[in-house]
Amino acid sequence: MGLHVNIQDEGPTVMRMFGLGLSTSAAQGADPVGDARLAEELEFDFVSASDHPCGAEPTYEVWTLLTWVAAATSRIQVATRVLGMPYRPPAMVAKMAESLHRFSGGRLILGLGGGYSDDEFRAFGLGVPSPAEKVDGMVEGIHIIRGLWSEPAFTFHGSRYHTERADLEPKPDRPIPIWLGTYGKRALEATGRLADGWIPSYGFAPPEQAAVLRERVLAAAEASGRTVTCVYNVPVHVGESQVSEGVVSGSAEEVAERLLTFSGLGFSSMNLMPVGDFRQQAERLASDVVPILRSS
Repeated sequence: MGLHVNIQDEGPTVMRMFGLGLSTSAAQGADPVGDARLAEELEFDFVSASDHPCGAEPTYEVWTLLTWVAAATSRIQVATRVLGMPYRPPAMVAKMAESLHRFSGGRLILGLGGGYSDDEFRAFGLGVPSPAEKVDGMVEGIHIIRGLWSEPAFTFHGSRYHTERADLEPKPDRPIPIWLGTYGKRALEATGRLADGWIPSYGFAPPEQAAVLRERVLAAAEASGRTVTCVYNVPVHVGESQVSEGVVSGSAEEVAERLLTFSGLGFSSMNLMPVGDFRQQAERLASDVVPILRSS
């Protein structure tokens, strides 16, 4: 998974991976597992789903959902986009991830973040970390997860999390990529230093801002002698000239042209979020948009 990302002034980055964002809706008629099967049939590289367990609308818990998705598919990778670290102790995430990765034949991408929604933490009685504590917890969580994946009797004492001679068996038999959804200065530096991938969202980091944030990730990665996969999470709609300001929309050619500009910002992969009828949009993207991106 560790795709090399070019740093500045080397021309557009070749786009290598294309994913589809699944809805976690549990409303009547929703079928995210069926949607994932379709994504696999359409030869997308991965599917992803977000982590928002609290809400008035019916939804599935993301880890349970992706477990069902992995069981119902055979090739496509599954990604958390992204797990909020405060929801689950990182040592348990390490165990959960190893199990899902093993059951799925090595298809898990573990997306992590510091935790976005303070209202959700408050509602579930989890406490509300400060911004600094969120970054500290994310960094400590990664150290614990990777430590448990690789070392026996692993001990870690941090300000947010700790382990005491913890053993995790079996350990992963192949690497599990960690992607981070980050935006702040400290979190971006940690992404470049620790992560395999960076997955910002179009709504939180519009293209011009994303290009600046990406340079911070890459500077930290270069200083650490590492490479990071840059994946842009983009809402898309094929068929109408304009859906809303936060959606890349238009004809297939217009959507492809717009998405290609993001390769010029250094994004080697896309997580496409279909707006509208999921299956119709997935088919349009697979037949009319992705081939243009893959051939450019």
